[in-house]
Amino acid sequence: MPNKIILDCDPGHDDAIALLLAWGSPEIDLVGVTTVMGNQTIEKVTRNALSVARVAGITGVPFARGAHRPLVRQIEVAESIHGKSGLDGPRLPEPTLELDPRHAVDFIIDTIMAADVGDITLVPTGALTNIAMAVRKEPRIVERVKQVVLMGGGVNVGNWSATSEFNIVIDPEAAHIVFNEPWPLTMVGLDLTHEALATPTVVEAIAAIDTAPSRFVGELLEFFGETYREQQGFEHPPVHDPCAVAFVIDPTVMQVTRVPLDVELTGTLTLGMTVADFRAPAPASCTTQVAGKLDHAKFWSLVVDALERIGDPEQ
Repeated sequence: MPNKIILDCDPGHDDAIALLLAWGSPEIDLVGVTTVMGNQTIEKVTRNALSVARVAGITGVPFARGAHRPLVRQIEVAESIHGKSGLDGPRLPEPTLELDPRHAVDFIIDTIMAADVGDITLVPTGALTNIAMAVRKEPRIVERVKQVVLMGGGVNVGNWSATSEFNIVIDPEAAHIVFNEPWPLTMVGLDLTHEALATPTVVEAIAAIDTAPSRFVGELLEFFGETYREQQGFEHPPVHDPCAVAFVIDPTVMQVTRVPLDVELTGTLTLGMTVADFRAPAPASCTTQVAGKLDHAKFWSLVVDALERIGDPEQ
């Protein structure tokens, strides 16, 4: 049976590819898409999500807008990486889907509570604000969720600071809440996603599909690659967010290690750092694990296969 997921995202170039992967994979049943501020403002990332939905021909999936700011802190966006729109590069078609009238937090709660226990996987690829708010509003979702597979953090590397990854550091209080609930949680962080490079071979394989969605992804990667070269010195861009979706599709696409995880809230130099405690074998009570090594070829084959299955639906 396909894995039922709610994709909580802030498109964002790599979020857009994550959404395409989720829609195109036969192993995923995309039961909802929720948006959260992050790569850009909530208005921009929500419009971007709806534009990607049109590119992919997504129908029958509710989209709900979520948090417009972090729980405590002021909003911080990643315009230097994703541009003024949050999805600079390709032409963004006018959205045709209508938003669900519910706030994303209420949509998440309603969907989980209406489903069977263990049916829904949460896949957050942005700040964890919506997920934290949902679990505070309705704590019973913790025992009903199958698992949380998030893109964020890093054990040995940061990107928005020397020690901290963007999705975590822009709302560390939300991340702290999510990491400390007793649900099964997999952190797909920078240690893994920095291996998900869109190399020339990958770009050529996507271009060879020659559909509207694949051309859209090619334009995404061109812009994303340029900003990563300029801002962070990568020869080829790391495509972070689809890695979390890929783990749900096929857990063998990466290696994981069960380890206690927490989030630093007070460090002057380490705010938002995700701390993994490797001092001893993880205790039986540990519900968190961290991704460490990617099967690059298998990962990109999942993306290419999804784009092929989507076909050429943009009208």
